[in-house]
Amino acid sequence: MPGGLVALALGGFGIGLTEFLIAGLLPQVASSFSVSEAAAGWLISGYALSVAIGAIALTAATARLPRKAVLVGLVALFVVGNLLSALAPTYPVMLLGRIVAALCHGSFFGIGSLVARSLVAPEKKSRAVALMFAGLTVANVLGVPFGALVGERWGWRAAFWAVTAIGVLALAGIVALVPGRAGETRPSTVPGRAGPMAAGGLRAQFRAFRSWQVWLTLMATALSYGGMFGAFSYIAYTFTEVGGFSPADVAWLLMVYGVGLVVGNLVGGRAADHDRDRALVLALLGLTVTLAAFGLLAGSPTASVILVFLMGLFGFAGVPGMITRVTDFAHGAALAASANVSASNIGNALGAWLGGLAITAGLGYTAPLYVGAGIALISVIVMAVAAHQARSPAEQRTDHCL
Repeated sequence: MPGGLVALALGGFGIGLTEFLIAGLLPQVASSFSVSEAAAGWLISGYALSVAIGAIALTAATARLPRKAVLVGLVALFVVGNLLSALAPTYPVMLLGRIVAALCHGSFFGIGSLVARSLVAPEKKSRAVALMFAGLTVANVLGVPFGALVGERWGWRAAFWAVTAIGVLALAGIVALVPGRAGETRPSTVPGRAGPMAAGGLRAQFRAFRSWQVWLTLMATALSYGGMFGAFSYIAYTFTEVGGFSPADVAWLLMVYGVGLVVGNLVGGRAADHDRDRALVLALLGLTVTLAAFGLLAGSPTASVILVFLMGLFGFAGVPGMITRVTDFAHGAALAASANVSASNIGNALGAWLGGLAITAGLGYTAPLYVGAGIALISVIVMAVAAHQARSPAEQRTDHCL
């Protein structure tokens, strides 16, 4: 594994910790600043909104800059944001720190995925992206318990000091281990297409969005995340109200889900390097079947443990392939890679909203699983259409632009 990939994975781990650990610290933070639980919740929702905005805005603003320099600046922004949170004397400053840290999230994973794939041979590009995202998936497993444990022993500020230190280490690693021109140029790997990856100005970046394949991939990304998070957002209620688990069991069940994410990410990256479109269709189909089966078998504790693992596995198995696919058809435009991160966050919000509507309508706590399965099924159709068009001779000769 190239040292630069390790540094990128460490950066992803730190960013993932920032995103997830706050859930285990909300009661302490709310008490420390004397704010309501709803106000403290903005430290989560405000972060998510800032991710979606920052992914596009910062990538567009830095389109002409060297990618290594942009990554260094993004991680520095991440360190500043967490330092603000650790030192925050008031709730508004704490919220500002969360927003600053979140702004780098989408651009880091978007631009970082292009840098990661440039560090390995073309036939290993999806595995390289998966390794970079391994930091994020591990953080998903450890984030909430890490925050709760550190917060309980040393206070919530200690957790943010720890994340700040991880950010400093990642920053040093990227400076030292990522080559200076990493991700700048690489021949296009889309069949039938030649020419350098789009690393130029803003106009070149936006030109990538003229491709139908880019839009279909972004749509499949949003729908796949929407399906998974439509179910996951309310999974604690499914466990306790349907599966018969105690509230104390939810933490380890979520860790089972997180382990599924880690495995799915690594397996999905390897599968995508072998036959990407087939791997993506199978991953999305697996997610659809898993969510539907979960809805039917949620009353069985044993089945619930197995299915929540499979939910994480299939839910993240498509991530490396989606990123390399959208950047291939976008000729390496960093804005398209970051847009993929924004699409995933939009999908998260859509899925959670629809799952909540199903519960509000009185359909029960298994309803979000069926809602998620329906959304995931649409993603299968979209991905199948995209794969079919990509195989056609006409698509391989032209860009099929809008």
